[in-house]
Amino acid sequence: MAHRENHYEAAFEAFVRSRHIAYVAVDESRRALWGDGSLKSLDYIVTASQTGHWLVDVKGRRFPSGRQKQYWKNWSTADDLRSLTRWEAIFGKQFHGLLVFVYWIVGDRAPLPPEQLFTFRERLYAFLGVGLADYAAACRRISERWETVAVPAPHFRQLAQPLETFFGIQPLDLQTSLADQRKFSSVNCSVEPSARSAAS
Repeated sequence: MAHRENHYEAAFEAFVRSRHIAYVAVDESRRALWGDGSLKSLDYIVTASQTGHWLVDVKGRRFPSGRQKQYWKNWSTADDLRSLTRWEAIFGKQFHGLLVFVYWIVGDRAPLPPEQLFTFRERLYAFLGVGLADYAAACRRISERWETVAVPAPHFRQLAQPLETFFGIQPLDLQTSLADQRKFSSVNCSVEPSARSAAS
C-alpha cells in the first residue's frame, strides 16, 4: 500500500478514486532488485480507459515553496528518472512513465483555475503531469551532491498539463468548496513571469 501518511499521495489517491480511474498503489517500503543493483519503486500504476497505462511517480510540492515564495518547484532525482525509465522497459511499450506534481496551494495563487483544483482534508491541491521522456529531455542538474535535477520554470510551465489531460477525463463542472471560499489568482501553466524558477 502507498504511504497514506504522505498527504500528497493520499490526495492523489482520493482524486483518482473520485474520478473512477483504475489504479494500483505500489509498496514503496522496499526497492526492487534489478541485475546487480536496485530500482526505486513506483508510487502507482494507473489505467485510464481513454489513454492507456501510466507508471506514476508522485512529487509533492508546496505552491509557493520556501520563505522566498518560489513557484513551480519541480525537482526530482537522477535515481527517480533512471528507475522510472527501467520500469518502462520492464512493463513494455504500452506503459508510460509519468511524473505527477501534486501542488498544495498555500498562497493566493494557483497553477490551475478553481474548477480544476481538488479539496482533500481541508487542503487545496492542483495536479499537474509531465511525461517522463519530456521531463528527462528538459531537466538540468541542480545539485551534484544530492543528484537532484529540475526543469527551468518557464519550460516546465509549457510541459506541465492538468492530470485530466493524461487520463482522458473532463474537469468537473463544480468548483471545490474550499476554492470557492478562498480568493486567489489562477496562474496559467504557461504564464507567470514573476515566478521564480525551481531550478534557479
